[in-house]
Amino acid sequence: MSGVSVLQHFEAYQKSRVSFVQAVAEAATRPQNIEVMQNAGVMQLLRPLLLDNVPSIQQSAALALGRLANYSDDLAEAVVGNEILPQLVYSLSEQNRFYKKAAAFVLRAVAKHSPDLAQAVVDSGALDALVPCLEEFDPTVKESAAWAIGYIAQHTAELAQNVVDAGTVPLLVLCIQEPEITLKRISASAMSDICKHSPELAQAVVDAGAVAYLAPLIVHPDAKLKRQVCCCLAQIAKHSVDLAEVVVEAEIFPNILNCLKDNDAFVRKNAATCIREVAKHTPELAKLIVNAGGASALVDYVSEAQGNAKLPGIMAVGYIAAFSETLALAIIVSKGVMPLREALVAEPEDHIKAASAWSLGQIGRHTPDHARALAEGDVLRHLLACMVHEASSDDLKTKSKRALKAILAKCTHLQALQPLLRDSPVKVQKYVLKQFAQLLPHDVEARRAFVQNGGLQFLQELNESVGGKLKEHIEMINSCYPSEIVEYYSPNYSKALLEKIDEFQPNI
Repeated sequence: MSGVSVLQHFEAYQKSRVSFVQAVAEAATRPQNIEVMQNAGVMQLLRPLLLDNVPSIQQSAALALGRLANYSDDLAEAVVGNEILPQLVYSLSEQNRFYKKAAAFVLRAVAKHSPDLAQAVVDSGALDALVPCLEEFDPTVKESAAWAIGYIAQHTAELAQNVVDAGTVPLLVLCIQEPEITLKRISASAMSDICKHSPELAQAVVDAGAVAYLAPLIVHPDAKLKRQVCCCLAQIAKHSVDLAEVVVEAEIFPNILNCLKDNDAFVRKNAATCIREVAKHTPELAKLIVNAGGASALVDYVSEAQGNAKLPGIMAVGYIAAFSETLALAIIVSKGVMPLREALVAEPEDHIKAASAWSLGQIGRHTPDHARALAEGDVLRHLLACMVHEASSDDLKTKSKRALKAILAKCTHLQALQPLLRDSPVKVQKYVLKQFAQLLPHDVEARRAFVQNGGLQFLQELNESVGGKLKEHIEMINSCYPSEIVEYYSPNYSKALLEKIDEFQPNI
């Protein structure tokens, strides 16, 4: 056999390997093929091809493995079980940029599924191999590495700490300064995944100077980048007053309020989340948001948002209103009561209703004027309905009860209180009657209206069946009226009159 014919066999073998690995990589993009390939032992066949002497075969093999691992945690575990990770990690430091991208894709695809699989990636030494990739000249290699790092960090504080200890954060901050938009997005996302776990991890990102580069990107035209930036700033701000102040000092206001009007729904939601995380800490931060025009911007956002996207806006409004009567008044003046009432009534999800009930309670609990604004907005009746409805969750019932109790304790708007008397359970009647008992002695018109609207008659009927505090309040209210009127409205009055007819002897 001549030398030429011998080489033909080698070429044929190489062509077959190329054909096989490309076909597997292509087939791995379609879910219906995955199980067939798994049963055919695709992992064991691809593993040696990662060390092939032809670079394109190595890259296609890594790409195929990444697509398989991406599909399910079972296949990701098979990648770990077949000891493929150490080969990938070794090759990351040796091979060209195309292979590095493919290898980082496999690491990301394995790490994304669970903390255990992400830990397996860390244990294979992947972080030490990924960090130099963040310094590569090719931005697409940086992207792949940053993406894998984010997927490792997202699961637990321990994994995120491993990522920080590997020295990734300063390099991610450098990546966010690069001109490529996709690299900026992925770097912001990775930092967000690090920050979310604990104040210490968020501080590590702040100490690397990230906020100064993140904050200006709030006005960037790219929606996907703004999503990640708002999310990352929210994850930093949520942990403590100091971290929230770092975010605010980077001058995100008023620019972030414009994001509440963005065309992209995720930008709007993430911006609202960031504002909520700042607002919750101190009265000073809440006041800063209101002074920047945040009250009306948040109210508009709650009015326009749908479903779960409403939640951060509803909570931000509640946090702001909770701090002081002035801030709560800013929400009322911005017409914030109506959108919250609408959410309480119309939203199908109980947790959104519960947040609305909580926020309404924070607005109305300060003074009689605040409580009156809610009473006139027809809020009390709906809070009561949520509280007594059988289908309401325990959390919704509790938050509605607390909100109602807080508002009633300040409410002096008797016309709004009276309808609650008839429909309420005893617990709520007690708070309503307490208000009447405090107000009626000092207001003649209110006393007259209470009789005309049937309130006094209802009290006498109620008096027959209750005791304790409720009876005390009824007796206090009764003492505001002449005994003849109280007697006239008592249920036994007509019976007593009939008895008098029986006893009466006419003089004929």
